[in-house]
This record gives sequence, C-alpha cells and structure tokens, in this order.
Amino acid sequence: MTRPTVLPPMLPTVRARPFDPPEELAGDRAHEPIRRLRYPDGHIGWLVTSHALARSVLADPRFSARSEFKRAPVARPSADPFYGRTALPGWLVDMDAPEHTRIRQRLAGRFTARKMKDLRPQLDRVVDEHLSAMAESTPPADLVERFALPVPSLAICELLGVPYAERAAFQRNSATLFSLDVSEAQAALAMDQLDSFLRELTEHKRGRPDDGLLSALVADGTLSTEEIAGVGVLLLTAGHETTASSLSLGAFALLSHPEQLAALTGDPSLADNAVEELLRYLTIFHFGVPRTPLEDVELAGRSLRAGESVTVSLSAANRDPAQFADPDRLDLTRRATGHLAFGYGIHQCLGQNLARVEMRIAFPALFRRLPGLALAVPPGEVPLSTDMGFYGVHRLPVTW
Repeated sequence: MTRPTVLPPMLPTVRARPFDPPEELAGDRAHEPIRRLRYPDGHIGWLVTSHALARSVLADPRFSARSEFKRAPVARPSADPFYGRTALPGWLVDMDAPEHTRIRQRLAGRFTARKMKDLRPQLDRVVDEHLSAMAESTPPADLVERFALPVPSLAICELLGVPYAERAAFQRNSATLFSLDVSEAQAALAMDQLDSFLRELTEHKRGRPDDGLLSALVADGTLSTEEIAGVGVLLLTAGHETTASSLSLGAFALLSHPEQLAALTGDPSLADNAVEELLRYLTIFHFGVPRTPLEDVELAGRSLRAGESVTVSLSAANRDPAQFADPDRLDLTRRATGHLAFGYGIHQCLGQNLARVEMRIAFPALFRRLPGLALAVPPGEVPLSTDMGFYGVHRLPVTW
C-alpha cells in the first residue's frame, strides 16, 4: 500500500483561473482519490477528490454530518461557534438520522419540482421587474446589487413568509456567517440576531398566519418554535446566498465565454442543460462537505479511523475526467447529469429545485432583455469572493 500524500496545511484556496478550482485539488486524482489533509487546528484528516468516492462517502451512513465532529478545512473563525458542538435547533445540515429525517420530512413537500413550477409566475414577475429597472437606468451597474442578490432574496422571502423589508439586516448577518474574515464573536452575534428575528416572526405567525413555510410549520405543530426558527435561519441565509452566487458567477462565466453565451441566446431550449452545466462547472460550495466516520472504515485502500475528519471536495469531484469528458471546459450542450453541486445522499440540498427554477428563468431573461450586456471592467478586476463560504463575486460591474 502506498503512503498517502499529505497536503500542505489547510485546503488550498488560491486559484490560477477564476472559474477553475485550485490546481492542487486535482493532484493525482486517478491514483490517489483520497489523500491526507492537515486541518487548521493541526488535525490530520482526509480529502476526497474523485466523483465516485465523493458519492460513496456522502451516501454512507457510517460518515456523520453531525456538527460535534466537524472541522473547517480552511481557517474560518466564523465556524467556531457552531462546529465541535451540538447542532443548533432546526439545523438539519448538522444532524444525522433520525433527527435529520424528522425535520426534513416536514420540509421536503414544500420544495418539490412541482411546487417550484407553481412559483414560476411570481419568479417571472420578480425577474422582469428588476431587469426592467436596469434597462431603464443608465449603465454601468453592479449586477449583484441590481439583479443577482435581490431576485433570490425576494424568492426565499416569499416562500418562507419573511418580510422582504427586513432584507438589509438578514443579508448583512448572513454575509457575516459565511465570511472567513470575521471573528468568532461577530459570527455568534450575527447568528443570535438572525435567530431572534426568526423566533419573533414564528411567534407572530401563530396569531397571523400566511401562505409561507413558517406558518405551515407552525400549523403542523410538530416542530418547536426554536426548531422552526432554526430552519428559517438556515433556509433564509443559504437560500439567497447560494443562488445569488450562482447567478452572478454564472453571468461572469457566460460573459467570459462568448461562444457559450451565443449558444444559449441562440437556442432558448438549451436553458435547462445550461443551468446544470454551470452548476457543475462553477460549484460555488468551494470548500467541500465535512463528514466524519463513526467507525473505522476502509475506503479506496485507505484505513480511515473513527473520528478522523473527511472533506469531500465537490468542486474537484465535478471536474473528475472519469465522470465528465474534458471537465475543465464549459460546454452548455454537455449532459452534466450526476454532478454534485447540490451534494448527494440524504443531505442533498433541500432547495435545489428552487435554485434551478430561479436560474432557468434568470439567465435567458437577463441576456434577452439586455442583449448588449458586457463587463464594464477587465475580467481581472472583478472582485472574487474567495473570502466567503460560497464562491462567487462581490460585485459584477456591467454595461449594456
């Protein structure tokens, strides 16, 4: 048995090209799909980079998602209040079955593909209103501020029953939670403020229900106020941050690949396929998914001990040539079936159908309404969000 390679301290974060994951992640993937990884706290765990092994780990109940065992693979003080301790109420991403199952079952029916189809008229209206406002204004503009952030923020607010007027506070606190540069105290305060807001809103729904998910959970009576608030914080923060990153980074990628943009604008029926390829190619959850074996496990010739941290690199798995031919090329005609941008297994992203519908509506509409859309700065001047838990751009200056 060969001795596994140990990567330098922490997961690599430096990118040679804006749309490609760090080159070190691929390594010798074909011969070493699982390697040793030194975590910021000195712990020596594992890094999984192949598509096959990523699916295997994420589907295996022997690998726990519980927050008590989690370690961040990069220096991230904002995770310190939440990793290494019991999951917050309602935070099903930090739980194993049966607790995870109990909460997810109360939510899954609200995020089906059919339910999201029913949201299309509302999403069409939101997208049209924001693009009309842009079209009537004078360029340049920041596409993040004017389009990529407000569209998913409005969508998740409507779905949950959260007043959109509160967006400044929850967007600020959400950005704090996902930042790599804030302190433990700042992250804890942001979570406290979000949790307080959602608890008060949940109690308000008891007397004045609406059609949103929070009211539905209150009426169901299965979850406690604390759990409903926790679910609300999780869905509100991740539900707008992830899609905002996908929309802004996806627009940047399309503007940087004119032949692919021409294919999309020339054939609107390509939209569904294009969304899946952009999800695969960009994989905004760039620091991977943490798991921990609850018992000793043999995996691809390696002996993993119970309690050793495992980071599953979704971005590396989605660039695995064993799964996707010529994986470093953006190809909107590719059938990107099986990509892991939303994870895999019982923790696969609950809101994936919502994200898909938002992207399928937003991208064709963006380039149809603003056919002359172009970057307003050189590509190298677009500020990339390498300092956030979700990869994207902080701003995307555009003209038309």
